[in-house]
Amino acid sequence: MLNAETFDARHLDPADAAAWRTLCAAEPAFASPLLGPDFAAAVAQVRDDVRVTVWRRDGRAIGFLPHHRRPGAFARPVGAPLSDYHALVGEAGMDIAEALAAAGLAAYRFSSLVDPSGAFDAHAARRHEGFAITLTGSADDYLEALRASSPKRFKNYRRLDHKLDREIGELRIVAPDTSRTTFDTLITWKAEQLARTGAHDFLRPDWTRKLLNNLFARQEGAFRGLMVSLYAGERLVGGHFGVRLGEAYHPWIASIDPDLSAWSPGQVFLPRAITAMPGLGLTTYDLGPSHDHYKRPFALATRTISEGLVAAAGARGRAARASEGAWTLLGARRGGAVDRVRRRLDAIAALEQSLAGRAISLAAAVAAQPRRSMAEPL
Repeated sequence: MLNAETFDARHLDPADAAAWRTLCAAEPAFASPLLGPDFAAAVAQVRDDVRVTVWRRDGRAIGFLPHHRRPGAFARPVGAPLSDYHALVGEAGMDIAEALAAAGLAAYRFSSLVDPSGAFDAHAARRHEGFAITLTGSADDYLEALRASSPKRFKNYRRLDHKLDREIGELRIVAPDTSRTTFDTLITWKAEQLARTGAHDFLRPDWTRKLLNNLFARQEGAFRGLMVSLYAGERLVGGHFGVRLGEAYHPWIASIDPDLSAWSPGQVFLPRAITAMPGLGLTTYDLGPSHDHYKRPFALATRTISEGLVAAAGARGRAARASEGAWTLLGARRGGAVDRVRRRLDAIAALEQSLAGRAISLAAAVAAQPRRSMAEPL
């Protein structure tokens, strides 16, 4: 018999945390810093609505779903929108709608779901790709594979690298970079970029800032923050900040000096970052989904992730199914304006904890519409 228990993530039992890590280790698709108990605990330090549902069979934990418990027993991915990947980490064979009903949840909204067993297939409205740099040999071998796959593009990377090095200053990667000044600069550049492009400002709420600051301060252990930076002489050119777990790194903040955009520093940064991976003990540099034009040329590995909503079996899920059906009738699954509106509203609902915050974000979204058509790459 399948039983479910839901509790505050801050009260996760060490035995359950160990079982969760074991499930992650048993499935390569779950080998991400974002899918284990450490990320859920980090978010729970800055938000008080983080819950973990544990499903047990015969007393043995077989599934874990960290989530934000929202009004109406609606569950959203923990840490959204920073949860570029999320999952129900568990054994294959679970009936998701029945499992949600057993947990007292009405529905679960997912946007970048990792689902190796296909348990959510019937509920996925759309599928897309996540991109990763994965070293199976040396960094030089990986760069040579990139060059072989696209000689013209790789020649351009080299040209841009030499141009930046020659005209601005000698290039060097600092990894890990523990400079607080650099961290603050990358965050400032990212906030300015979000404002310029009209993208949703995920840095505005206090909890996201606190999460990033807490992880930056966490410099030891298997789960910790990591910043990789590119300098030209003493001048910061750009960098990544995110979280790592063991050999896997997932950056969130990708920032460049806007005054150096003519030198395309983002395209210079990643080849240099790849060369730094072995020294950091990294085998995976997970770029995540979206911004395909920037990530795909560097990623020789991809994963399929899905977006959609699963409603619980029975009466609890009925309203969620009706709401999703209404959006579908309006055209939310066909792309275009309706789909963009639904996605933006969904991002606001996930990110903002108060009605005031949602109102401010909604007003900002309306004001930003003219700028969205001219959005910049990361």
